[in-house]
Amino acid sequence: MAVYSIKELEKLSGIKAHTIRIWEKRYNLIEPHRTNTNIRYYTDNDLKKILNVAVLNRQGIKISNIARLNNLELKDEIIRITRSTKSQDTIIDSLIISMIELDEYKLEAIINKSISKNGIKSTMIDMLYPLLDRVGILWQSGDVNPAQEHFISNLIRQKIISATDHLPNTFNPKAKKFMLLLPEGEWHELALLFSQFLLKEANHDVLYLGQSVPYSDVLSAGASKSFDFILISCTTTQPEFDFIVYLKDLGGAFPDKKILCFSSFLAERPPELSDNHIQLRSINDFTDYLTVL
Repeated sequence: MAVYSIKELEKLSGIKAHTIRIWEKRYNLIEPHRTNTNIRYYTDNDLKKILNVAVLNRQGIKISNIARLNNLELKDEIIRITRSTKSQDTIIDSLIISMIELDEYKLEAIINKSISKNGIKSTMIDMLYPLLDRVGILWQSGDVNPAQEHFISNLIRQKIISATDHLPNTFNPKAKKFMLLLPEGEWHELALLFSQFLLKEANHDVLYLGQSVPYSDVLSAGASKSFDFILISCTTTQPEFDFIVYLKDLGGAFPDKKILCFSSFLAERPPELSDNHIQLRSINDFTDYLTVL
């Protein structure tokens, strides 16, 4: 069972800790649990309740009216609001709740509706990336278990792959050639998969090597296939893996190629990297880069 501090509830729901405490006392919305040393903590059920309350409150429903709803009525009201709302915060809250509950039906319904209306590109950038940022907070604090994280990640993965498969195969004489890969030991490929979609949508050529590619295989592929860019993503730090050394080696092996790098733990490009390294802090950096190719 995951446990949360009140500050973590604040981060995940957007409701100030002070407000949550007032709601506890005045409306008995949730009742904090306490450790043997009297430290307050909250459970998954408390998080779901606060997220549901946040959704309804942001829609203008008074907290006094929300407090009168039982759990079934609260859930029914959330479903009604989710179907009609245009608020991204509300939709993301609903996705978080569905992830915690492992509710694939509801997740699919929300995501498919957005893809149908806005397309996969807008859905990813405006809805699913902010969702993954929130999931990241849960993951770092140990409040998302691997099953929940894999559940949401694999569902998003399926959507990206499906959208990529449905892109038309259009010849572009000015196409740039990209080699996409994750370093050995790296398995989080959503950024790479979505980058592949964006590249193919722009009619560029993509050689997708995928997850956990040994360095020797990168060299072999690079020697046998002509390309202009290498795009890599690294989101986890491994004790035995020095990412900066890896990037330097890659730049030395391919000095005439541009090396684009997504990384969540490099605040800025280290000075020891050569000019052919380009750091991407977000997917928006990558879309901006594509517009000037």
